[in-house]
Amino acid sequence: MKDDLAKLIDRIDAGRMGRRGFMGGAAALGAAAAMPRMAFAQDATPKKGGHLKLGLGGGESSNSLDPALTLSQAPYNVMAHIGEPLVRVHPDNSLDMRIAEELSASPDAKVWSFKIRQGITFHDGSKLTADDVLKTMQRHSDEKATSGALGIMKGIASMRAEGDLFEITLTDANADLPYLMADRHLMIQPGGGIDNPAGGIMSGPYKIIVNEPGVRHTFERYADYWDDGLGHFDTTEILIINDVTARTSALQSGQVDMANLIDPKIAALLGKAPGITLRQTQGRGQNVFVMHVDTAPFDNNDLRLALKYAMDRQEMVDKVLRGFGSVGNDIPVNAAYPLFDDSIPQREFDLEKAAEHYKASGHDGSPIILRVADTAFPGAVDAASLFQQTAQKAGIPLELKREPNDGYWSEVWNKQPFCASYWGGRPTQDQMYATAYISSAEWNDTKFNNARFDELLMQARAELDQDKRKAQYREMADIVRDEGGLLLPMFNDFLDAHNAKVAGWVANPNGDMMNDQAAIKCWMA
Repeated sequence: MKDDLAKLIDRIDAGRMGRRGFMGGAAALGAAAAMPRMAFAQDATPKKGGHLKLGLGGGESSNSLDPALTLSQAPYNVMAHIGEPLVRVHPDNSLDMRIAEELSASPDAKVWSFKIRQGITFHDGSKLTADDVLKTMQRHSDEKATSGALGIMKGIASMRAEGDLFEITLTDANADLPYLMADRHLMIQPGGGIDNPAGGIMSGPYKIIVNEPGVRHTFERYADYWDDGLGHFDTTEILIINDVTARTSALQSGQVDMANLIDPKIAALLGKAPGITLRQTQGRGQNVFVMHVDTAPFDNNDLRLALKYAMDRQEMVDKVLRGFGSVGNDIPVNAAYPLFDDSIPQREFDLEKAAEHYKASGHDGSPIILRVADTAFPGAVDAASLFQQTAQKAGIPLELKREPNDGYWSEVWNKQPFCASYWGGRPTQDQMYATAYISSAEWNDTKFNNARFDELLMQARAELDQDKRKAQYREMADIVRDEGGLLLPMFNDFLDAHNAKVAGWVANPNGDMMNDQAAIKCWMA
C-alpha cells in the first residue's frame, strides 16, 4: 500500500491528479489495506499458449454482444475477453490504466481529462481514437441505449474529444469519477457502437470467433493487442452451464478448466478434490431479494419492513452459504467499501416486529409472490425457502414461484416486482449507489426514488472533507435500509475453482472470476 500511496503523491506532483482524486484514491487504498483473506501474489511467470475452457453459470440465450446490455456473469466474462474500458480497478482498489494512459483533474474536480493511449486498434484493424471514446460515452448517456451504466453517467454536463484527449465536465465535483469509468458496460467501441452496438468489434486481448448465446463462445488471441501482459492463451472457450451440479462435474472430469458460482454446500469438499483449487474471495458480493417500491403491495413501507424483520439472516449464512460469507443489513455496502460506517445498527430477526408491521400495512392476506431461480445466486432457492418459512411464522403469506434459469435476467429481474438477485458490488459507494439506487439509474432494480438520497449522492461526490462525506454516506445508508426495497440477507464470498492446468490466479474483491478477468490474466501452468 505504501508504494501505491507514493504513486498517488507522484501523480499530484506531476500534475496528473488533483487533490480530490488523491483523497478518493487514498481512501480506497485504506479500505483495501484492511481487507482480509485475499491473496494478490502471482503464481509464476506468465507464458503464452494453450486452450482454456471455462464452465460458467449466468448465461442466457438472450445475451447480446452489446456491452450496454450485459447483466450477468457469462456476458461479463465475454466482454472482458473482447473489450476494454478507459480504466479498470486493481484488486487493491488502485486504478489500472487501460485505454487511458494518464488522467488529470481540475482543482475543483469538475473537469477530468483522459489521455488516450496511442497504438491501440480495434479487432477490425481500425485505429482507436479519442472520438471513439467520446461517442461511446455519449451512447451510454442516452436513455434509448438502456445501458446499465446510465446511472453513473448522470451528472455529466458536457464531453469533448480533441487530439488524444477525452474530457468530461461535470455539473458537480466528483473525486470518484475515474472509478466510474471502470464500469463493465463502458467498453470502447468503434464509433461508440452507435451503428452496430452488438457487432462484437472492440479492442480487448481476444477476438470473438463463435457466439452462441446461452450455449458457447470461443475466442482467439488478438495478434495486435497492445499489452503483452494480458491474453496468454492462444484460444479460449466459454461453455454456458447454468446447472451447478453439471458445472461442478465438468470441472472435476476435466471438461472445463475453470468454473464460477461454486455451491457453498459442496465448496469445502470440492477444495479437497485432487487437482482442484477452490478460490474463496471475500469482498462486495451480495445475495439479495429486491422489491419494486412503486408496485403494490411493496409500495407500502410497513409491508417492506415486515419482510425485512421476518428474515433470519444468520440462518441463511449458516445454512445456505455454509459460512462462506457474512450477515447483511439491507444496505448494499459493507466494510469492504471506503468510508463505510460500522456503527449502523444491525437489523435483527424479529418475528414480533414483523407481525406488527404486517398488520400495520393493512395487507389483504393474498399471496406475496417471490420469484426465484437457481441462477439468481448459488443457493437462491434454499434461501427463499428459509425466508418463506420464517415469514409464515409472522403471518406473512409469502409464496415462491420457481422460474427457469434461461431468461431469468431478461424476463424476471428488473421486471417482476419481487425476485431473488445478486450484485457483484462496485469499487466505491458512489458507483454502487449510482448504478442501482439513484432514481434515474437503468439498473435501479428496486425502483427506489428518494429526492433526499439523490441530493446526498451529488453532495458526497463533491465533498472534500472525508468525515463529512462519511456522514453523508451514513445518511444514505439509513434511507435505503429503512425505506428502500432491498432485502440483503448476506454478503457472499466469491467461490470459483480451477484445475491444475491454470496458473496466475489473483483474487479480486470486485467480482467473481477475478472480476471477470481470469481468462485474460491467467495462463497455462
